[in-house]
Amino acid sequence: MRIDILTLFPEMFEALNSSIIGKAQESGLLDIRITDIRPFSKDKHKKCDDYPFGGGAGMVMTPQPLYDCINSIDPEHKAKRVYMSPKGKILKTALVADIAKSTDWLVILCGHYEGVDQRVLDLCIDEEISIGDYVLTGGELAAMVVVDAVARYVPKVLHCETSTDEESFSQGLLEYPQYTRPAVFMGLSVPDVLLKGNHADIVDWRNEEAIKITVKNRPDLLED
Repeated sequence: MRIDILTLFPEMFEALNSSIIGKAQESGLLDIRITDIRPFSKDKHKKCDDYPFGGGAGMVMTPQPLYDCINSIDPEHKAKRVYMSPKGKILKTALVADIAKSTDWLVILCGHYEGVDQRVLDLCIDEEISIGDYVLTGGELAAMVVVDAVARYVPKVLHCETSTDEESFSQGLLEYPQYTRPAVFMGLSVPDVLLKGNHADIVDWRNEEAIKITVKNRPDLLED
């Protein structure tokens, strides 16, 4: 899967060269390309922001550099283009899976300041995505969240292909508790059911625990 990230701060994405995402790039499963928006500006100072029409706090990213950058990367609009925005659709498991299955090329635009000129969204962007009901200083961290979440659905990125089937949100519940060796740590023991090897009992226990955790921490998921 190819992922292009368009940003004013390309240095922030060094983190994507680590861990599972880094290994997926090394093996050719992911092709992540970071593009600096600033060189596309036709302003002599490479300025990419200006004051908003109508007044208001902060600055807005100007349309020309963004438009030229997007269409330089994807001139025939073959990629799925998304913009990270607090106004966007909330990123949930179903959306992550849909992105991973519906395209092999994703372009992510990272906004900054007070956002981007609406005309860029109207002309170039397929979908706005938010990672939660809060505002960040820019779209870079949100873009990394999308990359990490989507990459897990790309075949062979995870060592265990069924890992996404039983984790939190995959079945509408939070994930059950996990344990590993030693069987006793600081006086706390692993639940007996996990040590006895009865698969049916383990499945029942995990389901019950998932429901308990969801009721406690995210009852809204049960309402959905």
